[in-house]
Amino acid sequence: MNININIDPGTIILALFYLVAAPLFGGLLTGLDRIITARMQGRYGPPLFQPFYDVLKLYEKESIVVRRSQNIYILFFLIFTIFTGGLFFTGGDLLLVIFSLTLAGIFLVLAGFKASSPYGHIGAERELIQILAYEPMVLLTAAGMYMVTKSFFVKDILNFNVPVIYYLPGIFIGFVYILTIKLRKSPYDLSTSHHGHQEIVKGITTEFSGPALGMIEIAHWYEVAFIMGFIYLFFAPDPLIAVSLALLVYFLEIVIDNAFARAKWQVALASSWLFTLVFGFSNIVYLFIWK
Repeated sequence: MNININIDPGTIILALFYLVAAPLFGGLLTGLDRIITARMQGRYGPPLFQPFYDVLKLYEKESIVVRRSQNIYILFFLIFTIFTGGLFFTGGDLLLVIFSLTLAGIFLVLAGFKASSPYGHIGAERELIQILAYEPMVLLTAAGMYMVTKSFFVKDILNFNVPVIYYLPGIFIGFVYILTIKLRKSPYDLSTSHHGHQEIVKGITTEFSGPALGMIEIAHWYEVAFIMGFIYLFFAPDPLIAVSLALLVYFLEIVIDNAFARAKWQVALASSWLFTLVFGFSNIVYLFIWK
């Protein structure tokens, strides 16, 4: 039996470009985030390339682990995060993209539980709560885009004749709200806080150091690039407007991060579901009735 698999060379080129460019973009955006945050707090802030310096220093350190298998879970977290973005930026199925992103999060949770630390366990539990909080809105976003474009494929949504934001304003508001959770910004940086002196120390990442912590940071860069691409999807097909508004949304998340103290997990879960119901579900109902 002969099986012919045709792979578009353009898809391979896109995937390779994403593999190299996404962490560079994510790292630079993280560095810019730290500079803007410092200026908002009256500090000068680190250099733009500080996130890259930090990761390089992590890879120079000795890998000290409680259990070796915890780093295996972190490796799979990184692999599936990269795979998620690769599917997205090569125009793949949006549902498969979301499922892959969720699987990556589950591997991070398993790594937190594997480490013998009460702080790691608390952080892993909160990570699960965060997934439970944002996942319904992400799924509604994919459903809304399908109802507008009649396709789950990213390439078809990108090539739709008008920006989908015209039909999905409520879903966009709900999606921006849950980005505060996904980007690990205050008030919803529940599973791993920015500051080690808070009550969960460093939460799910407490027992990770050296190269393993470096992989977590790199995965975050890939995740940031993917999230910016997802925001871009709302405003395509105009690249200039889409990029500008995606960066504006990220700046809004930085402002929120610096304007609010951390909230309890109950608030994160209840408010996310409320926004999902009020803005996301109502937008879906509107599309079902009128479109």
